[in-house]
Amino acid sequence: MKARTLAVATALGTALVGGGWVIGRGLNVREPDFTSARLFDTVLGHVRQYFVDSISDSTLYEHAMVGMLRELNDPYTLYLPPNRLRRLTEQTTGNYIGIGADIQRRDEYPMIIAPFPGSPAERAGLRTGDRVVEIDGVKTRGWMTDEAIRALRGPPESDVHVVVERPGDQRRLSVTLKRGGVHRRAVGRRAMLAQGVGYVDVNIFNDSTARELHAAVDSLQAAGMKSLVMDLRGNPGGVLSQGVGVADMFLDATQVIVSMRGRGPGATEQFRDSAKQQWPNLPLVVLVDAGSASASEIVAGALQDHDRAVVMGRTTFGKGSAQGIFAVSSGGGVRITTARWFTPSGRSIDRPRATQGIEESQPADTFRTEHGRRIDGGGGIVPDLPAGDTALAPGDQALEDALGNRVNEFRDAMVDVAMTLRSRGAVRSRDFVVTPAMRDDLWSAMRKRGFRFDRSAFDGAAPLVSSLLGREIARFVFGPEAEAERAIADDLVIQAAVNLAASATSPADLLSRVVAERQASAGKQEAGKY
Repeated sequence: MKARTLAVATALGTALVGGGWVIGRGLNVREPDFTSARLFDTVLGHVRQYFVDSISDSTLYEHAMVGMLRELNDPYTLYLPPNRLRRLTEQTTGNYIGIGADIQRRDEYPMIIAPFPGSPAERAGLRTGDRVVEIDGVKTRGWMTDEAIRALRGPPESDVHVVVERPGDQRRLSVTLKRGGVHRRAVGRRAMLAQGVGYVDVNIFNDSTARELHAAVDSLQAAGMKSLVMDLRGNPGGVLSQGVGVADMFLDATQVIVSMRGRGPGATEQFRDSAKQQWPNLPLVVLVDAGSASASEIVAGALQDHDRAVVMGRTTFGKGSAQGIFAVSSGGGVRITTARWFTPSGRSIDRPRATQGIEESQPADTFRTEHGRRIDGGGGIVPDLPAGDTALAPGDQALEDALGNRVNEFRDAMVDVAMTLRSRGAVRSRDFVVTPAMRDDLWSAMRKRGFRFDRSAFDGAAPLVSSLLGREIARFVFGPEAEAERAIADDLVIQAAVNLAASATSPADLLSRVVAERQASAGKQEAGKY
């Protein structure tokens, strides 16, 4: 908090709590009884007239507003200045004006990680690995990712001039791009995996999620899909209507999707499925973790409560509240929590702030699904089948400890290796194996960058290092799709979901396997007590 803001907040707080002493002794003023509104006006007047620094009325009112919302002790209720409101709008729509590329800082410069299909960046010929050294004549060395993103965005049809360095090319390439509308896809990776299992990664619920997911499922089914894994891990949620729309695809007409309960007009509402599902015989596994929140939890909870999907992974975040955004004259908005969410069985998705994102071993209560299966409550969505480690393996933890706060430099070293291999044409097949020689090259690149910890910490995490390095090489040599293929192949949770779903003949068959697996697991735990 800025010093001036702190001073105003302190003055207001002192006057409200111990005002008689401060006002009476300092200014010799006594106030009669008055309403809370008059009290605020009086305190505001004293701050305006007597505070040591001059502060504009607009600033005082904004501080008072921010302080009032903060004191509600709800992390989702807050004032959004115009720039933050624009960013939130971009997240919920997926639309913005720019060049259309995934950009990350690498080795002190912004780097093109991947141009989006059909974007101005792709049309201009920018490639994965291009280092952006200038934007509109300004050198970018030392820029953070956000700085580069802001510089590359602007009004529609406006020009932005960039200079890039491309590995293997001694010349600097100068490109002028015309900014245009860009849509960030809600559905990322999609793939046909082993034994007819389709996979789709839903990374956010923006305005097009339901439409994109529908198209992805249709395309996978046309390719011979027999069962589906829908990945909601790390999905922070987004637009309510899109969460309802996704659940609607897999449920039958009139089934409850989620209930909303609040105090204001229209805040209490029940959302039901509007049409029969299109893929009623498709076995479905939904992956979740502690990063799955909000609309992700609505979808997972509805499908679990109606016995339509097996939920697999780790307990979700527990953001069980809905927010409304109200425009204000500043051009910003006030986001206010207006209701809480409840799954069809009556479970509250909300968890206490202190435990959000932390897995709890003892849920507070239990509920029943539509077909009578027992499910756990207590906030968040507790999976039917736990999957995924909550802690790193000892070797991996040792490497993480050795890297410390230099993880980004470790990634830069992997990029060094990937770009060298690309320039030499040393990797020719997408299913290449990361060799000991490649790991040696990475260790040498790390040493050049000043890493001095013992080599044993690096070698002890060889499987993890190989996986991470393999993804970087695939991305820079073959592109984002190749990187996604390797990421899926290396993901043990996805592989466990594939093994579960592969031979399931129907949603009911899939659920019966889960019930049997849980009973067997419970039996082993009971036997272990003796």
